[in-house]
Amino acid sequence: MDIRWQKSSFSEQPEGNCLELAAGDAVVLMREGDAPEGVIVTTPEPLRALLAGVKAGEFDALL
Repeated sequence: MDIRWQKSSFSEQPEGNCLELAAGDAVVLMREGDAPEGVIVTTPEPLRALLAGVKAGEFDALL
């Protein structure tokens, strides 16, 4: 499978320190730009729920 990683448009650095995503067969792959060997595999629905929670501030207490 040819994996094409895409980093956030909010990332200002050319390498590292950003979240990168790639689409696979019915899965979404995620990795940190400065640690590309660690890949998280999920499906679109849990990722949507995570992003909605982040946008809603559900994790702000962790900061």
